[in-house]
Amino acid sequence: MTEMGVSDNCKGLVLAMSSSAFIGSSFILKKKGLKRAAARGTRAGVGGYTYLLEPLWWAGMVTMIIGEIANFVAYIYAPAVLVTPLGALSIIVSAVLSHFLLKERLPKMGVLGCVSCIVGSIVIVIHAPLEQTPSSVQEIWDLATQPAFLIYVMATVSGVLVLIIHFEPRYGQNNMLVYLGICSLVGSLTVVSIKAIGIAIKLTLDGISQIAYPQTWFFLSVATICVITQLNYLNRALDTFNATIVSPVYYVMFTTLTIIASAIMFKDWSGQDISSITSEICGFITVLSGTIILHMTREQEESNMQKPSRWFISEDSMKDVEDEHLILIHESDYLDR
Repeated sequence: MTEMGVSDNCKGLVLAMSSSAFIGSSFILKKKGLKRAAARGTRAGVGGYTYLLEPLWWAGMVTMIIGEIANFVAYIYAPAVLVTPLGALSIIVSAVLSHFLLKERLPKMGVLGCVSCIVGSIVIVIHAPLEQTPSSVQEIWDLATQPAFLIYVMATVSGVLVLIIHFEPRYGQNNMLVYLGICSLVGSLTVVSIKAIGIAIKLTLDGISQIAYPQTWFFLSVATICVITQLNYLNRALDTFNATIVSPVYYVMFTTLTIIASAIMFKDWSGQDISSITSEICGFITVLSGTIILHMTREQEESNMQKPSRWFISEDSMKDVEDEHLILIHESDYLDR
């Protein structure tokens, strides 16, 4: 490898790690902002938008934008196989900061679930097929209108509508997969749109203007709608559920669906060998196992918090238990104080 190649990879490595630090921190800042906003108005989890007036939430948004920009620039200097797996570091950053700043406890089984999710995601990304970068917005439009990807888009939009209309009103406050499913499905379309916009910007700066193409503005409109939808439901998830659980599950679902969408659109699965396919299947199984562990951990935590505790306060150590005062304290109420 040439000295220039090593230098570029180092730049990409630093940018990718910085991106993970910013994005992981943004989850915590937005969570604290959502908590402050909930104390003054309607919670985001039930459809409120008071958080838009909270400076801390906007600090989290700015931090996330900086992280996403750093991640985008990292791909210019280093290959995806180096940059993408480092996105898992944002989960670790989020978990550590939530432990110290939000006082959210992650049990040992939850840690195991996080590790499983990270390992599985890294395996999937490392063995994911390489994509061929389109040279124009028109070329991306041709790929986006091929039958296979149109079927994926229709299935994704249908899934999002079902989640929003049917499942969100009934199970949104109890099952984080509803909110995160919406974010992840929409996110896979966001990535495709943003990539098209990035190519258009790059070509325009190189002297090949893409502004006149209606496809450029179509992708811009789709990206805007998708990003707003993602932010809305991600805020609801963070406001309703533990950030240490939301962050890794969202990362896993988003990464998995993005890889699938990219593979369908760019037809990257053709030409893969048996070893790569087997590794990807193992990665998916590992991710699924980690997700199940995280979900079971949350259910167990909620069950323990809802279980009433019996406290005995003895006035006289010589008295019988029957004479002692029995105090019932609901643990969730006690912990909120």
